[in-house]
Amino acid sequence: MDSMATDRFDTSRFEASRNRLASLAYRLLGSAADAEDAVQDAFLRWQAADRQRIKVPEAWLTKVLTNLCLDRIRSAQARRERTVGAWLPEPLLDGDPMLGPADTFEQRESVSLAVLTLLERLSPLERAVYVLREAFSYGHADIAEILDITESASQQHFHRARRRITAARRGGEVDPASARRIVEEFLAAASSGRTERLVALLTDDATAISDSNGAGPAKTLLRYDTPQRIAAVARAGFKPTPAKRRLAGGTPAIHYALVNGGPAILFVLGDQVIGAVAFDLSGGKIATVRGIAAPTRLARLTEAWRQHGQDTPLITQW
Repeated sequence: MDSMATDRFDTSRFEASRNRLASLAYRLLGSAADAEDAVQDAFLRWQAADRQRIKVPEAWLTKVLTNLCLDRIRSAQARRERTVGAWLPEPLLDGDPMLGPADTFEQRESVSLAVLTLLERLSPLERAVYVLREAFSYGHADIAEILDITESASQQHFHRARRRITAARRGGEVDPASARRIVEEFLAAASSGRTERLVALLTDDATAISDSNGAGPAKTLLRYDTPQRIAAVARAGFKPTPAKRRLAGGTPAIHYALVNGGPAILFVLGDQVIGAVAFDLSGGKIATVRGIAAPTRLARLTEAWRQHGQDTPLITQW
């Protein structure tokens, strides 16, 4: 086989692993844009390597990609961004290949916005071990090889990570019809200003997080920690006004969607998603509300929405 044919063959071997690598990187980094960059870096490493000596390409690529992601997590810039509290996971529309694998509840949960947020509380190694084990079913011997640690250390990191995530996460899988009904009730109550109904839809310890209006890089996230405060903010935020329409650049429609496996509503202007509100549910109520409007966090979701096709909006003109 000549060199050009070899390069084409080796490139095709990498492309066969691209979606899996992107899914791994997204879970580790919480950002689709960063995941794509990490996968591209892995491809450059693959091209530069002596591929004749790589016995198991999938294992080699997983090791390289995982360690590239860990380098990004440990970088000074990433630590600064995440320490000051200006970070939220980048939401993805259901059907995005970065959300796979999704065969088991554990795999689906590992890519939820709730778990991606909880992963931020773990050390980089705990995060990597948890994702490799829970989402990709790697054995501890393989994880030890990928991360250059002992098998015993891999087991310890995993048990610590799972214990911390289990202690903090809330609820389980929610019936899709029930989830949609709850979100539609929230939207109706917020847009009509029914504060008491909003409070009734929230758990007693509900929280809300927002990256402001997305007008620029937020220094910190906006957080609200009582049902009454969340209801007041939702009532004010969802009530349409001429000033809000001017800020949005027009009159958006509001659609129901599934984002990272959970219920959400999207503010859509033309074919552009200009805002997303995602919900975590627990016990038939809303436990967490995440408002995302920064264009950089909505770029991939917008592209997926354009390909998804239009459905009937909950509100045609907000």
